[in-house]
Amino acid sequence: QLVESGGGLVEPGGSLRLSCAVSGVSFDKYAIGWFRQAPGKEREFVAAISRIGGRTLYQDSVKGRFTISRVNALNTVYLQMNSLKVEDTAVYSCAARWTNLYSDTSTAPTEYGYWGQGTQVTVST
Repeated sequence: QLVESGGGLVEPGGSLRLSCAVSGVSFDKYAIGWFRQAPGKEREFVAAISRIGGRTLYQDSVKGRFTISRVNALNTVYLQMNSLKVEDTAVYSCAARWTNLYSDTSTAPTEYGYWGQGTQVTVST
Protein backbone atom coordinates (compact mmCIF):
# COMPACT_ATOMS: atom_id res chain seq x y z
CA GLN A 1 0.00 0.00 0.00
CA LEU A 2 1.22 3.47 -0.89
CA VAL A 3 -0.23 6.56 0.75
CA GLU A 4 0.66 10.09 -0.35
CA SER A 5 0.35 13.18 1.80
CA GLY A 6 1.50 16.77 1.87
CA GLY A 7 -0.41 18.23 -1.03
CA GLY A 8 -2.29 21.51 -0.84
CA LEU A 9 -2.68 25.02 -2.17
CA VAL A 10 0.40 27.19 -2.49
CA GLU A 11 1.24 30.44 -4.24
CA PRO A 12 3.70 30.55 -7.14
CA GLY A 13 7.24 30.48 -5.82
CA GLY A 14 6.21 28.54 -2.74
CA SER A 15 7.23 25.09 -1.52
CA LEU A 16 5.61 21.83 -0.56
CA ARG A 17 6.97 18.49 0.59
CA LEU A 18 5.09 15.40 -0.47
CA SER A 19 5.45 12.11 1.40
CA CYS A 20 4.82 8.57 0.17
CA ALA A 21 4.44 6.03 2.96
CA VAL A 22 4.81 2.42 1.83
CA SER A 23 3.60 -0.66 3.66
CA GLY A 24 3.07 -4.34 2.96
CA VAL A 25 6.24 -4.85 0.90
CA SER A 26 9.97 -5.04 1.49
CA PHE A 27 10.56 -1.35 0.95
CA ASP A 28 14.27 -1.62 0.15
CA LYS A 29 13.49 -3.94 -2.77
CA TYR A 30 11.52 -1.23 -4.58
CA ALA A 31 12.45 1.77 -6.66
CA ILE A 32 9.93 4.59 -6.19
CA GLY A 33 8.66 7.08 -8.70
CA TRP A 34 6.53 10.20 -8.54
CA PHE A 35 4.14 10.96 -11.38
CA ARG A 36 1.58 13.70 -11.91
CA GLN A 37 -1.55 14.21 -13.93
CA ALA A 38 -3.15 17.55 -14.65
CA PRO A 39 -6.78 17.90 -15.79
CA GLY A 40 -7.12 16.96 -19.44
CA LYS A 41 -3.53 15.78 -19.70
CA GLU A 42 -1.82 12.44 -19.63
CA ARG A 43 0.10 11.19 -16.64
CA GLU A 44 3.73 12.27 -16.73
CA PHE A 45 6.90 11.27 -14.96
CA VAL A 46 8.25 13.67 -12.34
CA ALA A 47 11.06 11.96 -10.43
CA ALA A 48 12.34 8.54 -9.41
CA ILE A 49 14.77 7.10 -6.92
CA SER A 50 16.53 3.74 -6.79
CA ARG A 51 16.24 1.16 -4.00
CA ILE A 52 18.76 2.67 -1.64
CA GLY A 53 18.73 6.18 -3.08
CA GLY A 54 21.96 6.02 -5.01
CA ARG A 55 20.40 7.08 -8.28
CA THR A 56 17.74 9.67 -9.03
CA LEU A 57 16.01 10.79 -12.20
CA TYR A 58 14.06 13.98 -12.89
CA GLN A 59 11.86 15.37 -15.59
CA ASP A 60 13.66 18.29 -17.21
CA SER A 61 11.02 20.82 -16.14
CA VAL A 62 11.55 20.10 -12.43
CA LYS A 63 15.33 19.75 -12.34
CA GLY A 64 16.83 22.16 -9.85
CA ARG A 65 13.46 22.75 -8.19
CA PHE A 66 12.36 19.30 -6.98
CA THR A 67 14.33 16.82 -4.91
CA ILE A 68 13.39 13.19 -4.35
CA SER A 69 14.75 11.32 -1.35
CA ARG A 70 13.99 8.26 0.72
CA VAL A 71 14.42 7.04 4.28
CA ASN A 72 14.30 3.26 4.15
CA ALA A 73 14.10 2.97 7.94
CA LEU A 74 10.77 4.84 7.74
CA ASN A 75 9.51 3.19 4.53
CA THR A 76 8.97 6.68 3.16
CA VAL A 77 9.89 8.62 0.04
CA TYR A 78 9.76 12.42 -0.12
CA LEU A 79 9.39 14.90 -2.93
CA GLN A 80 10.56 18.37 -1.93
CA MET A 81 9.11 20.89 -4.35
CA ASN A 82 10.51 24.41 -4.38
CA SER A 83 9.89 27.41 -6.64
CA LEU A 84 6.52 26.00 -7.59
CA LYS A 85 4.87 27.20 -10.77
CA VAL A 86 1.24 27.29 -11.87
CA GLU A 87 2.04 24.57 -14.38
CA ASP A 88 3.03 22.22 -11.54
CA THR A 89 -0.65 21.97 -10.59
CA ALA A 90 -1.70 18.32 -10.76
CA VAL A 91 -2.54 15.21 -8.80
CA TYR A 92 0.76 13.71 -7.68
CA SER A 93 1.01 9.95 -7.21
CA CYS A 94 3.82 7.75 -6.03
CA ALA A 95 4.46 4.29 -7.42
CA ALA A 96 6.65 1.32 -6.52
CA ARG A 97 8.67 -0.90 -8.85
CA TRP A 98 10.28 -4.11 -7.65
CA THR A 99 13.85 -4.53 -8.85
CA ASN A 100 16.84 -6.65 -7.93
CA LEU A 101 19.25 -3.92 -9.05
CA TYR A 102 20.40 -1.29 -6.58
CA SER A 103 20.71 1.43 -9.23
CA ASP A 104 17.61 0.61 -11.24
CA THR A 105 15.02 3.34 -11.82
CA SER A 106 12.49 4.03 -14.53
CA THR A 107 10.52 6.91 -16.02
CA ALA A 108 7.84 4.64 -17.51
CA PRO A 109 4.62 4.35 -15.50
CA THR A 110 3.94 0.93 -17.04
CA GLU A 111 6.95 -0.45 -15.19
CA TYR A 112 5.49 0.35 -11.77
CA GLY A 113 3.23 -2.24 -10.22
CA TYR A 114 1.90 -0.46 -7.16
CA TRP A 115 0.30 2.98 -7.00
CA GLY A 116 -1.05 5.33 -4.41
CA GLN A 117 -4.29 7.28 -4.69
CA GLY A 118 -2.61 10.61 -5.22
CA THR A 119 -2.53 14.00 -3.53
CA GLN A 120 -3.64 17.28 -5.09
CA VAL A 121 -1.12 20.07 -5.55
CA THR A 122 -2.54 23.42 -6.62
CA VAL A 123 -0.27 26.36 -7.39
CA SER A 124 -2.30 29.53 -7.70
CA THR A 125 -2.59 33.12 -6.60
